[in-house]
Amino acid sequence: MEVQTMISYWQIISSGLLPIQAFKKACIVNITSPTEDEKDVLKSTFQIPEDIIQDIMDVDERSRLEVEDDKLILILRIPIQTPENGVPFSTIPLGIIFSDDYILILCQRENLVLSEFFNQKRRKILDYKNRVDFILNLFLHTTNMYHRYLRQINFQTNMVEKDLEKSTKNEELQKLLKLEKCLVYFSTSLRSNEFLFTKFKSSRLIKNNEYSEELLEDVMIENKQAIEMAKIYSDIQSGMMDAFASVISNNLNIVMKQLTIVTIILAIPTMIASFYGMNVPNHFEKTPYAFWGIIGFSVFIASIGIIMIRKRRWI
Repeated sequence: MEVQTMISYWQIISSGLLPIQAFKKACIVNITSPTEDEKDVLKSTFQIPEDIIQDIMDVDERSRLEVEDDKLILILRIPIQTPENGVPFSTIPLGIIFSDDYILILCQRENLVLSEFFNQKRRKILDYKNRVDFILNLFLHTTNMYHRYLRQINFQTNMVEKDLEKSTKNEELQKLLKLEKCLVYFSTSLRSNEFLFTKFKSSRLIKNNEYSEELLEDVMIENKQAIEMAKIYSDIQSGMMDAFASVISNNLNIVMKQLTIVTIILAIPTMIASFYGMNVPNHFEKTPYAFWGIIGFSVFIASIGIIMIRKRRWI
């Protein structure tokens, strides 16, 4: 069976990005979910070291910048949706390899960051003056995607909060725990990206090429804001989990108290019926109204019990 290629080529033009059919010098090469054959192409055609490819394919690889031969290698952590493993969001590494002949973008799986970045509508509204601005726009798009997912996490948290107010189970707390894990992933990756952006700002690529200082500043600001948002949401969730753990415990105590009260009230008629059901003379053996009298007496005593419990505000 023929394996579908995930390699695409793009050329920077005055009106944005233009898809091309084959490799050209100074073009952009985008590769997602590479096969073993495509990895061989990376090593043979683009001269990418095998250890760099393995690092980008490693889901736990941190953000970093390094120079190898004539290439500038950037590993950026990007957010992805991961509903398949129960945790809504996570992060993975995205490799950007810059050389005089190309910009190569490599990622282990398809993701919304790249699919939206190379979307037809988006690529026609951005003016990439040079290849450095292209990389900065990719950085900015990544941080904006963090913002979008953080807002979704906050929305899901608010939905869980409404269910927690009347819950006696742990399902909602488990949902909050998974959202908290997402925030931990985001916070760690955003701080790692911040270190990458700082090194990128002082790299030779920036020093030897023209670029938009305003765009670079926007990237730094948006990333800092995303870090602060993740921290705020994480602090809120931590406090919320502690508070609602107590709420769930309290709700359960209320249910148990109500069941105990019902048990006590029902025990009164049972006790009276047991007394009169004994094989002991009680002067009711030949009375035709004995049954209804005992029922009435049981209801009367139970009613007094209910009144006493209500006066003490137990229910």
